Amino acid sequence: MSLSHEQSVKRKAKALGFEVCGIAELGPAPEQERRLAEFIAAGRHGDMVWLASTSDRRKHPQALWPEARSAVMLGMNYGSKLDPLERLKNRTAANISLYALSRDYHDLVKGKLKELASHLASITAAKVKVFVDTAPLMEKPLGRQAGIGWQGKHTNLVSRELGSWFFLGAIMTTARLLPDEPEKDHCGSCRACLDICPTKAFPAPYQLDPRRCISYLTIEHKGHIDVEFREAIGNRIYGCDDCLAVCPWNKFASVSREAKLAAREALIAPPLAEFLALDEQAFRRKFAASPIKRTGRDRFLRNVLIAAANTGEPRFVPYVQPLLDDRSPLVRAMAVWALSKLAPPHQYATLKEAHLVREEDAAVRQEWCRP
Repeated sequence: MSLSHEQSVKRKAKALGFEVCGIAELGPAPEQERRLAEFIAAGRHGDMVWLASTSDRRKHPQALWPEARSAVMLGMNYGSKLDPLERLKNRTAANISLYALSRDYHDLVKGKLKELASHLASITAAKVKVFVDTAPLMEKPLGRQAGIGWQGKHTNLVSRELGSWFFLGAIMTTARLLPDEPEKDHCGSCRACLDICPTKAFPAPYQLDPRRCISYLTIEHKGHIDVEFREAIGNRIYGCDDCLAVCPWNKFASVSREAKLAAREALIAPPLAEFLALDEQAFRRKFAASPIKRTGRDRFLRNVLIAAANTGEPRFVPYVQPLLDDRSPLVRAMAVWALSKLAPPHQYATLKEAHLVREEDAAVRQEWCRP
């Protein structure tokens, strides 16, 4: 008995290492378009200017590719035996989001998507395009429509098979494939993800204000992180997993079988002091194959300095003090704030007197003069 196109694609997807696969029919998405417009109008996209500049193509998939008729949505498990919430307790060690502990997932997932797309094209003679989180495509609503998960109250996709820990990939095609049933919402009355957020980034269930989100602040935000959020960041130097980790559906999560997604031992609990000494070249070498490289060295050091300040341990002063003379105003400003939390008052006063007189950047001067 021959397989249908849909069965063939799903069997191939499983062989390639995708744990979940579903198919969505493409068409107008008025609810998605409305929510996107409201999100941008409220300014919640912050520094993510591409959300606004590409909104016309992002509002529904066929605005991006009018010929497309179906989308194959894939999920690849990156679950780990590590407990993200437990890792918050060691304040002197850097806490990096689980997804960034391994090599950059984009290349891995994209390579497998291309292989699956080639298979789809060969059996349907249709055109195909692959997407991994880099195009103006709203993958999460498509994932729900394809039945591989639902958008939880934290706005991330949740799977009954994988919990919270999976990467999304998409293949759009001109082929008309039989769609799967959309996934229903299974959050019920639970609000664990909303209540655990350290910075209160959820104005309401199913709404996120990224400008208050630690993942946004430590990865996407380009400037100085507001004082309001610094202590709440704790030792999180790249991303935040709290709202994902606390989800009850993670009882079905498992450790990833993909060796390339295994956590690098050196990044599981690295000493903060180790990162404070990174110059540009050392940063690039250390994170050459990591998603962390996208922040750049200056933003990364900004985050590490905040984490160091949050330890409250004076032993970090010798690591922080040299950064008062860093070429980056972003780094200098956070070094000032960190020393205000770590150095004895007389030492801080002496440093202020020596540096403030020659500081030309307004934001750094503001940190020196902060009450």
